[in-house]
Amino acid sequence: MDFAAIPAGDFWMGWESGLPGERPRHRVWLPGFGIARRPVTNAEYDTFAAATGGAPPPFRADPRFADPEQPVVAVRWDDAVAFCAWLGPGHRLPTDAEWERAARGGIEDARYPWGDAPPESVQLPLGGPPRVGGGPANGFGLTDLTGCVHEWCLDWHADGYYAVSPERSPAGPPTGTRRVSRGGAWRHQNPWSSVAHRSSLPPGLRYSDYGFRVAREARPGRL
Repeated sequence: MDFAAIPAGDFWMGWESGLPGERPRHRVWLPGFGIARRPVTNAEYDTFAAATGGAPPPFRADPRFADPEQPVVAVRWDDAVAFCAWLGPGHRLPTDAEWERAARGGIEDARYPWGDAPPESVQLPLGGPPRVGGGPANGFGLTDLTGCVHEWCLDWHADGYYAVSPERSPAGPPTGTRRVSRGGAWRHQNPWSSVAHRSSLPPGLRYSDYGFRVAREARPGRL
């Protein structure tokens, strides 16, 4: 699994034109961290399931979702957390703020991770999740941040959280009923979500357009 190093720093999170849960736009500072350049694939999740004796997720045998290089889908939040823990100490889901910081790729005000225009060469609607790694890369070298799957994040979700969020290392509300998810998903008529767009889902549900990518803590000499 290939990780990008996201340096410590601040950025503008959210957007004033978004839904209530995406505003107000506010300044956030985060320490450095690492994040996978692409979502977890079927092949990677198969290795985890075989090693731990876990069951494959629903739809794994469905031809629309069976390519080893497609993102794994229909995993619950707990499944994603377990996969990260299996990778070793320091691996976890990204926080809501880390996901947006990484997705913005160092571009402060762009609508999408790579700029302001959606891809023109993609035939819509999409018939299933695309193979990972084929979409436009952002400034940090991350792909599949929109037009692929919704990605589970670590935080609980609350629409009003941005109004009370701390400026340094926000971690979301202490409790909730839905977990934050990020990224535009293939199943939508318009799969190209804004980089500031937030969604959420109860953590026990499995949807065919929900996957995840891995973050990891910074270590001396390595992200």
